[in-house]
This record gives sequence, C-alpha cells and structure tokens, in this order.
Amino acid sequence: MSSIPIYALYGEETEDQAQDWLHWETVLSRSSLYDFRIAPHRHEQFFQVIHVTAGTVEATIDGEVFSLGADTAICIPALTVHGYEFSPDIVGVVLTFFERDVRAILQQSPEIAEAFRGPRIVRGGREVGLAVEQLIAEAGRREHGRATAMSARIGLLLVAIHRAEVASAHSMQADANRAVHHVQAFQALVDAEFARARPMGFYAGTLGITPSHLNRVCKQVLGTSALSVIERRIALEAKRYLKFSSLSVKEIALLLGYQDPSYFNRFFARQVGMAPGLFRKAARGEGEEGAAPLLPVGRPSRTGSGSDRPGR
Repeated sequence: MSSIPIYALYGEETEDQAQDWLHWETVLSRSSLYDFRIAPHRHEQFFQVIHVTAGTVEATIDGEVFSLGADTAICIPALTVHGYEFSPDIVGVVLTFFERDVRAILQQSPEIAEAFRGPRIVRGGREVGLAVEQLIAEAGRREHGRATAMSARIGLLLVAIHRAEVASAHSMQADANRAVHHVQAFQALVDAEFARARPMGFYAGTLGITPSHLNRVCKQVLGTSALSVIERRIALEAKRYLKFSSLSVKEIALLLGYQDPSYFNRFFARQVGMAPGLFRKAARGEGEEGAAPLLPVGRPSRTGSGSDRPGR
C-alpha cells in the first residue's frame, strides 16, 4: 500500500485537522482540474460520500471497477483505495467528514455502523438527495447549536443511505422472485404449447409481459434466451419420439410444428449435434438385442400457423 498516495483531499498533502470539520465541494470543481480523472488514492482520517445527480462515473474501489450513473451515492471509509473517471457533464457533490465523527455519530446504531466499515455504492433514494441538501444548508449556517445540528444532519444522511441500500436489496429480491415466477410459468406454458408453432408474442402475452421482458428474465434466471427454452423443449420431445416411437422423421417433424422436414433436420442437428436418423440409431443401440421397445404415439392436433420457426 506504500505506493498509494495518502491525501487530506485529492492533490493536497495530509495536514493536521483538529477542528470539528466538514468539507464539501462539487465533483466538477476538483475533477475538472485533473481532466476528470482522479487517480487511486486513500485518506488516512476521512470518510467521504460522493453523491452523483447527473453524468456518469467509473469508480475503482479497492481494485474493483464500477460503472455508475445518476442518483448514486458512493461511500468511502478511511484508508479505502479509490479513484474515479468522471464524464465531463458530471453533476454532484463530495462530502468529507472525519472518520472518527462518523463512528461517534453511529454509536447507537451498531448495524449501520458495521455497514459503513466498508465502501458502499447505493443507487436511488430520494431521501439521500434531500439529506445531502439539508446537510450542505446547515454547513453554511453559523448559529447556536451548530455542532449538534451538524452531527444530526450527518447521522440522518448516513441513515438515509443505509435505508436506500436496504430498500434496493429488498426491491432486487422482489424482482428476482418475480423473474423466477415468470420463468416457471413460461416453462409450463412451453410444455403445453411447444408443438403448436406459437410466436414469442403468444407466450409473453399469456404471461402479461413483453417479449423483451420475457427474454430478459429467462437470461436472468436460466442464463439462456426465451427462444432457446422453446427450442430445447422441442429437441427433447424429438429425441423421445426418435428413441421410443416408430414414426418417421418427417412425421415427427410435422408433430413438432415443422412443415419442412429438411428444416427440422437442420434444427435437430444444431441442437443435438447429429442428424435425427443417426440419433435414432445411437439411442436404440442398433444391432443390439434388448433395444428399447417402440411405443404407440398419439398424434396431437395442431392449431398453429404451420410456421417452420416455432416461438418466433
């Protein structure tokens, strides 16, 4: 860590700051002096909050890089290595407190105090912006009770940031739960409809979401696209027919919504890695005794459009 510079404020040598102290400035005022790039550094005594209201910032915190936008609060405890690259249109403020004051203010809130022992990045939170404005306003006043008021305002800001982080975590969990629900419903619908050449809009509309939303939640939960979910289900059914039925490849293609057997052959080879006929031979162990018995297959009615591109 000896190669990481220690500053009071960025670009200023460490100095003794014994007074009860709060410093605030706009992000633009300092970053513009350094071509909007603040090299990695750390503060020995200071706790900083950067509140960005417009523009973008790429923050490097303890070696990790975060791309951030508007309505973001970045909290940096003392000795945390941090650096930034701001966009020229950056709007925001940097608030600097003594680390010891933050610890004293949070003595009665151990949970929050523990949360702020490490860096935090919090997106959103209307109360955070309001708390920042009120703290800055109080800092400009020179009236009786200022120390008490400043301590209270700093505490309220930290509480607002913590609450916003908790609310964001709850929101993310709720979003994740909804995503899982949508994907489970989609998979059940695919099981019922995959052979009917349904367009993606049918699936999304039945679930009450847009096709892009459906695709997004599938990637979030399953790591694959909505179309891939449909295609994998079709391929699974095709393998079952090839292994356990006496239907021809053409008949299987028709059952699965493919009017053109050659298109089905290409689809199957892409999904499975071999042509349908070769898969059938391999799956049945052709030439061996005791091959799997052939099962009678019902022929479900098809109500689709006859498209050779199911799910699109």
